[in-house]
Amino acid sequence: MPQQHRVCPWWIGFLLASPVRRLFQNPDRLLSPYVRPGMTVLEPGPGMGFFTLPLARMVGDGGSIHVIDVQQQMLDGLMRRARKAGLNGRIHPRLVKPESLGIADLAGSADLVCAFAVVHEMPSAEGFFAEAASALKPGGVLLLAEPSGHVSAPDFAAELEAAGRHGFRVTEHPEVRRSHVAVLRKS
Repeated sequence: MPQQHRVCPWWIGFLLASPVRRLFQNPDRLLSPYVRPGMTVLEPGPGMGFFTLPLARMVGDGGSIHVIDVQQQMLDGLMRRARKAGLNGRIHPRLVKPESLGIADLAGSADLVCAFAVVHEMPSAEGFFAEAASALKPGGVLLLAEPSGHVSAPDFAAELEAAGRHGFRVTEHPEVRRSHVAVLRKS
């Protein structure tokens, strides 16, 4: 499967966090079927927190969100927004190298992986799904969404095949405007 290996520039994070985006990608509506209070969530490539802040509200005081990025500027912007919203205690940022999510210490602890518009930026989809599977509890959920403007239908199908090789099975395909989306459950 061809990978683009191009990471979204950090300054675009400001645009991606725009409240206008909620008109066509409402985080509360998209995430609420999969998130419960007290959950541990892993979010690679969180940008400046468009999904992170709603996730942090949904998991409540007993939950946690582990955000992973290769750009310190993205994490800094996200944490500024989290502090302003009073949610920074639930959000745990990690700066990592492109070749790994750096989450070995989270093995078997995550309830949900929220991978929105990020797998196509990874050097290896295989590596991503292997690490995500390792981090998830048995029966855990991976919400996979890729922008249809960047990822073709055949490339998304190849991502799903890679996920399948790491113990994931597709349970549904929610509708998200201008995106390929699948909900995957870890066997």
